[in-house]
Amino acid sequence: MNKVVVTGLGFVSSIGNSIPEVVDHLRELRHGFEAFPALDGENCPPKWYGSIKGFETKGLDPEDWSYPERYKVARNHLKGMSPHVLYSYFATLDALADASLELTDVSGQMTGLYSASAGSSVVQHNQVQRMNERGILRCSPFCVVASTVGTINFNLGAFLKIKGAVCGMASACASSAHALGFAYDAIASGRQERMIVIGAEDGNRESLLPFAAMRALTTVADPMSASCPFDVARSGFVGTGGASTLILESEACARARGAKIYAEFKGWGEAGDGHSPAMSHPHGDGLAAAMGNALAATQLEPEQIDYVNAHGTSTPVGDLSEIRALKNVFAGPSAQSPAISSTKALTGHSLSMAGALEAGISCLALRDGFMPGSAHIQSLDPECEGLNILRATSAEQPRLVMSNSSGFGGANVSLIFGEWNG
Repeated sequence: MNKVVVTGLGFVSSIGNSIPEVVDHLRELRHGFEAFPALDGENCPPKWYGSIKGFETKGLDPEDWSYPERYKVARNHLKGMSPHVLYSYFATLDALADASLELTDVSGQMTGLYSASAGSSVVQHNQVQRMNERGILRCSPFCVVASTVGTINFNLGAFLKIKGAVCGMASACASSAHALGFAYDAIASGRQERMIVIGAEDGNRESLLPFAAMRALTTVADPMSASCPFDVARSGFVGTGGASTLILESEACARARGAKIYAEFKGWGEAGDGHSPAMSHPHGDGLAAAMGNALAATQLEPEQIDYVNAHGTSTPVGDLSEIRALKNVFAGPSAQSPAISSTKALTGHSLSMAGALEAGISCLALRDGFMPGSAHIQSLDPECEGLNILRATSAEQPRLVMSNSSGFGGANVSLIFGEWNG
């Protein structure tokens, strides 16, 4: 089995659109939340979202969008884009530049692309409305490829001229973690030498408001306590969007070209809850099994994990399920709890993007030698007794980091990354 390493990262996120910005926010526990006018109104209590700074993508015509001057996109590429495809394109170009790769380097049969998103409900809604009001021939011929699940790989697979494996993953909030896991398998088995892995979401009214109907979005008026994973008063998540891209390569491929390496991707595990379409298992059985499978796959013991980037959405049921799963794995009679935090307290919950975003954060923690704290906790849930929930950023160097993701239908993924000393 080939060793798999991370050689490039790219972010378009609520806490920054560059690696230095993201690191600064994590170290200083600065959130990326802003008031969201689209959520105002008596019939829609949520007030906050993790805004994507420097972008304006409200218009129905992509040519009306604006974005930071350092980014460029061809006009013919814009036609098939939804907001999160635009974010994905720029995050991926940044990740490729970070990995010192040119577009010609990734256009071969040994480089693939796996992506994850829920599609674009705003583009789909507007095109269906246009079809009903004006007729199907008045719709954009790009409406399908711009809106459906898979739109990232449809567009970026073509723009980047990817000739290896191309696929989109759909397991809700575990989607991009699944994409990373299967990308690991492709490289470890030798089927691919390099994989581009992307998670992204629009993060707009149409993609977030349905979660208010589920009572999953927080209605707290203070942004400093709106997202507070593991706090006894947690009431729901703050939604966000953007894109996160990781470049994975075999160790041999990375060494051959003298690439810098953030971390080794040690392996992963997955498991299902077999419980509910929407609710996590009350005792976290599926997530505990996923963590156990990741440890078994990497031949590691629980006490070797230094830091866990928890799924931690700040929902009452979801956090409790994960707390119990973590205690199952790490707080037994002979086990020692690693440091644990949820960076969603800062970023918001980016849905399908979350696994890729938090894997990228885990790699930054390994490279730069810190563990971000779990922000906004005023009163730690007593259920957390026995777990080492970080309340402030630690300057201690982690050697092994676990990143957890859970999605609807009981999909659970646990990824393990290790410090690179090569």
